[in-house]
Amino acid sequence: MNVKVGEVKSIPYTDIYEKMYLIRKFETRLLELFSQGKLFGTTHTYVGQEAIAVSLISHLQSTDIVFSNHRCHGHYLAKEDDPEGLLAEIMGRVGGTCSGRGGSQHLCKNNFFSNGIQGGFLPNALGMAFAEKYNHTNNIVVAFIGDGTLGEGTVYETLNLASLWQVPLLIVVENNRIAQTTPIEHNLAGSIIERAKAFNVDTSEIESNDVSVLYPRFEAIINKVRSKCKPHMEVIHTYRINAHSKGDDFRDKDEIDMWRQKDPLGYVHPYIVNELKDIETQVDARLASIEERVNNLPFASISLGDE
Repeated sequence: MNVKVGEVKSIPYTDIYEKMYLIRKFETRLLELFSQGKLFGTTHTYVGQEAIAVSLISHLQSTDIVFSNHRCHGHYLAKEDDPEGLLAEIMGRVGGTCSGRGGSQHLCKNNFFSNGIQGGFLPNALGMAFAEKYNHTNNIVVAFIGDGTLGEGTVYETLNLASLWQVPLLIVVENNRIAQTTPIEHNLAGSIIERAKAFNVDTSEIESNDVSVLYPRFEAIINKVRSKCKPHMEVIHTYRINAHSKGDDFRDKDEIDMWRQKDPLGYVHPYIVNELKDIETQVDARLASIEERVNNLPFASISLGDE
């Protein structure tokens, strides 16, 4: 289908850039902290995909529900604006989002949920979307998955029931063209959008890192899912600049460099020339202060007797 944008709000480039820059700086600092042995478990950064999370989540109501995956930090920060809780969580501190027990991939706060098991949360997202419809709340559920998740059977079970039940579920496929270290051409047959269309689910796709394109597009899609109370799958062809997790990266350097030229932050710079330096300075100071506070928090207890 072709998404018709129609009347849209003006794009708040200053606010959008602040959120995108926050995600970028948070993620790059995480990799530094990981190399210093200060994080627990693994971490999967969202560098290069920031425009998607911010453009979409900017249009959500506080009562809407978001599900995410192992690459969840960008989605979480865009929705909750909680870098302190997230950093404490990943560093295993008591002030973390889940008291330092969930780590990088398993978060739960307000109406945000993430899980590292590929496709594992989609039935939950479907159930919550059905509950919102049943209770006539006008809320929607957004589920972020990746191209690698399309190898899981629960994806298609969810699409089947979402279509049959006509629930307000928006599935966003962030196709970064590689599943851990396996290129998409080696693990995914056929067309992504045709898979959803087979279940009579409205589906569209776009390749863009530009918020001036993505922001109004997501506004139109979210309004449609909310007003018509029906599912939609949106495929965003994008690219993660960093490795899958810490350093397992076998991609061609020229390919990565090409996508660096499409950096989503760079697309915003022309709109905020006068505010750019102040935004970055304020975010840098905020994150530095947060890291100092988190470093002073006690580690979460690992006693088996703890509640």
